[in-house]
Amino acid sequence: MRGPHNLWRLIRTGATFERTGAMRVVLEAMKVPPRLRLLAHVMGWPFKLLGLRGDPDLPPVTRAITALGPAYIKFGQILSTRPDIVGFDLANQLRYLQDKLPPFPLEQARAMVADELEQPVDTLFSSFSEPVAAASIAQVHRARVAATGEDVAVKVLRPGIVRAFQRDIDAFYLAAGLIEWALPSTRRLRPTDVIAHFEGVVMGELDLRLETAAAAEFAANTEGDTGFRIPRPVWSLSARSVMTLGWAEGAPLGDNDAIDALGVDRADLAERVLQLFLKHALRDGYFHADMHQGNLKVAANGDLIAYDFGIMGQIDEYTRRVYAEILFGFIRKDYRRVAEVHFEAGYVPADRNIDEFARALRSVGEPIFGMDATRISMARLLNYLFEVTERFGMETRTELILLQRTMVVVEGVARSLSPSINIWHVAQPVVEDYIRTNLGPAALARDLARAARVLTRFGPHLPGAIEAALTRARDPRAEPAPRRGVLAAAWFLAGAGVAWGAFLTFLFLF
Repeated sequence: MRGPHNLWRLIRTGATFERTGAMRVVLEAMKVPPRLRLLAHVMGWPFKLLGLRGDPDLPPVTRAITALGPAYIKFGQILSTRPDIVGFDLANQLRYLQDKLPPFPLEQARAMVADELEQPVDTLFSSFSEPVAAASIAQVHRARVAATGEDVAVKVLRPGIVRAFQRDIDAFYLAAGLIEWALPSTRRLRPTDVIAHFEGVVMGELDLRLETAAAAEFAANTEGDTGFRIPRPVWSLSARSVMTLGWAEGAPLGDNDAIDALGVDRADLAERVLQLFLKHALRDGYFHADMHQGNLKVAANGDLIAYDFGIMGQIDEYTRRVYAEILFGFIRKDYRRVAEVHFEAGYVPADRNIDEFARALRSVGEPIFGMDATRISMARLLNYLFEVTERFGMETRTELILLQRTMVVVEGVARSLSPSINIWHVAQPVVEDYIRTNLGPAALARDLARAARVLTRFGPHLPGAIEAALTRARDPRAEPAPRRGVLAAAWFLAGAGVAWGAFLTFLFLF
């Protein structure tokens, strides 16, 4: 429950932040008014000694979050995707938040696997190693499938982690409510919705069947992408608390020396990382939202290997078109069109001045394009863009924030491989191809065909609905026509008229 019994958890959290010096950093990053900062320090000081010490070698915020445990670590990682809330400086700090924790015993992991898969581990696997990696939610073992001899990675959830997360999430909801009450200005950022998003992401990660499904869907979407592959999920050896994937062998993407030793062109690899991300986001609407160097490897043949599918991003087709037009407008320096797209999508209130908004967007784009390629920064562009859209009353769009933040991370990965990469030149062909495919005559024809298919589903209701409506018009004493049938008829006729008119327009113009 999200009630007063969670106050102790909040007190301990505040005390830990005060004791580690993280309180000051967070309050400044969130631009809390000075009087409330003072109040927070005064209220936190008496409880300071109740806080956890953490690792003094870590920066204050990372130190506090790591000390508070797995739920806070994961929440910090999620907040690293929300610079609109915590600011870009703090978001960058949180992005490097490590969730490496001591592993739990091998025998405990084996017992969990046997219980989940309902067979002894030695029956399923001919070998099952000590943990090769341990994080806040799960740890990974290397194993060999007894039946096939295939090397696999077996991910096992930490014991008791689900109940521990649920307790802390309840406290997070209470904190979000208090923040909205104490700082009305934060309501635009919808703190409670942020916690709900976090809860959805984490509860998805705590059911490894969902991550297995994400890996399978992502693999199916990207099967035809040259130079990119996903470890194959093994459904028969996966369950709620256990996930088995093919073993991914390769050089870590953060190790340039190892990549050079493979003979892989890092400049080509950098372009591929960026273009693949854009293709997945725009073409499929389903993308890896945690594409940092720790989740990417380079195979001996130069293929890029992605793994860890706990955080995936999804955007609908309309939002993809909007985002592509915004990117395309910036690439072409067509700030008026970028402004129009924001208004057409309803992102900016209709009572704002579109010309002023276009000029504000120009002030965002021109300084960026005037820079040398090595200094062009997507992070800087998005930082400026957030400031402008906030000034014009644009509400936070969670799905776009995640997409934009992931793009910043991907840019960082690409630049670590090739510091001189020009992100606009690399992005342009992908965005142009999407625009050409999805915003031209062919796209209009597809949209009309889809609209016709939707309208045909109402066909069986149409005769009865029309007859009932005509009967009612001829005899006022007749029973009223069923509301659903009348609406179906009206929508069908209106939709058919619109579709036919659009089709005639299409033929006339093209």
